[in-house]
Amino acid sequence: MTKNEQDKLIIAVPSKGRLQENAMAFFSRAGLVLERSRGSRDYRGSIQGFPNVEVLFLSASEIVSQLASGAAHLGVTGEDLVREQIADADEHVESITPLGFGHANVVVAVPQAWIDVRSMADLDEVASDLRTRHGSKMRVATKYINLTRRFFADKGVSDYRIVESLGATEGAPASGSAEIIVDITSTGATLVANGLKVLDDGVMLRSEANLFASCKAQWGQGARTAIRQVLARISAAEEARTNREISMVFEASRKQEVIKILGQFRFIQIFGEQTNGLTLHCRNADIFQIVEALQNAGCDDITVRSFDYIFRSENPLLSRLEKRIGQ
Repeated sequence: MTKNEQDKLIIAVPSKGRLQENAMAFFSRAGLVLERSRGSRDYRGSIQGFPNVEVLFLSASEIVSQLASGAAHLGVTGEDLVREQIADADEHVESITPLGFGHANVVVAVPQAWIDVRSMADLDEVASDLRTRHGSKMRVATKYINLTRRFFADKGVSDYRIVESLGATEGAPASGSAEIIVDITSTGATLVANGLKVLDDGVMLRSEANLFASCKAQWGQGARTAIRQVLARISAAEEARTNREISMVFEASRKQEVIKILGQFRFIQIFGEQTNGLTLHCRNADIFQIVEALQNAGCDDITVRSFDYIFRSENPLLSRLEKRIGQ
């Protein structure tokens, strides 16, 4: 590898399936078009117009390994895999931004027939009872060995043993290979179909795909220049995705009342202030509460618009990363 190649920004993205489609769409929305020069079987690619960026197409698990070792600067993968594969994840990687897809929860699930078992405390009693009555430990089938050990330790459950799952984990209790499971689920339908239920306090991790940065990578000048350009576009696209513009008109005499009402909400920026109207930016999640409050204050002609991009003077994604890797 030449010196110029060593100083490129390396971005690892999923190589196939829905995760790859969503990752490609995420970068595309930010004006970053990923290419595979030799077709779908090529595990190396590039971004149009960014000669200092190289793209690696890998499995989600391989992406975690690349981030942990510093072989990739950025990677798109699930938080569940990062937390499972990297013991001290926060020391090795920085989450740049959640991506809004790949949502799933890592959960503790027990047979529905265990009607009196609703919590981890109840599960601890089951484990003790199995030891007392049968001289055996409660078996937990899972692919998430490290997450399970940490979560069970935090909940004070120790009398169990892990059965590493190599197939369909949800079938382990029915087959008799384990009493309970720890698995990932998006809707819970598969668990129900297999006669399982999630404990009330059994959600170990609410996961989704994230754009992660490696704190162990070599951040040379070329990589730093490229990351500023890439994150400028991603930040602008993310700001547009998570914000909306609201415009309204009102009687001039009610202006201060309207401004006071808006002051009750966080993440509001007021633009285009007129005597009898306002234009503001707000978070998507607050739109309907804000509109209702404005209507109650007598505002009229309230319109809500979306954006393509919002470029701000400050880039929170870049600022957070630079605190970790140094400017």
